[in-house]
Amino acid sequence: MNETIDLLTNHRTYRQFDSNYQLSKEQLEAILSAARQAPSWMNGQAYSILVIDDRSLRQQLVTWNPGNPHIAESSIFLLFLADLNRTKKVAEKKQTPYLVDEGLQPLLIATTDASIALQSAAIAAESLGLGTVISGSVRKDSKAIAELLELPEYVYPVAGLSIGKPIVDMALKPRLPQEAVIHYNKYQDYSYQAIEDYDQIMTAFGEARETMPWSEKFSNFYGRVPDQGFDQFLKDQKLIK
Repeated sequence: MNETIDLLTNHRTYRQFDSNYQLSKEQLEAILSAARQAPSWMNGQAYSILVIDDRSLRQQLVTWNPGNPHIAESSIFLLFLADLNRTKKVAEKKQTPYLVDEGLQPLLIATTDASIALQSAAIAAESLGLGTVISGSVRKDSKAIAELLELPEYVYPVAGLSIGKPIVDMALKPRLPQEAVIHYNKYQDYSYQAIEDYDQIMTAFGEARETMPWSEKFSNFYGRVPDQGFDQFLKDQKLIK
């Protein structure tokens, strides 16, 4: 239909990068500018972007996330942070209460703002012919990462973005069928057969990282108690009580 839609509908995740390839300053600035122009709730821009080009810092992140070596091997790693420290400064200056720990809405706002900025950065990078992979695993080591990167209170990592020159081509991964995802006017239930069919499609797709059917992977994941360490980290950051 047009180049932008073609780019979006052909998105694929790359995890193997040329470790010798370096983004130009112009490429990095273009990606960051695109991210900063992303929409945000009430133009609050409740996020920050940490550009990590220090190889030793990135290698430490890989030590904590050994399943994601691309963090160190990519050309650049961007860590997208939900940032409510900025508005804390505003509250102090205006001498008004700062009640972000009284409910979950501020966390949702900041997480959404950071996520939209991340997606804009990924699209910008792909438009430059680069590959990307988003890493949500940074949340499981939030306390250690916060200490390493000197994150202030009211700030937490949402996800990281590795950007670089891919060295292994990736096939276009199938998505859930439309009837399981798209609804018009009201939420419309669908047959469980749609999920069973998707299990078969993904099994046939045969990605090496997928060691079990899609339904089994997520029944296992959501059958476990969520990460309590992240909850404690948010308490330490004064974001929840």
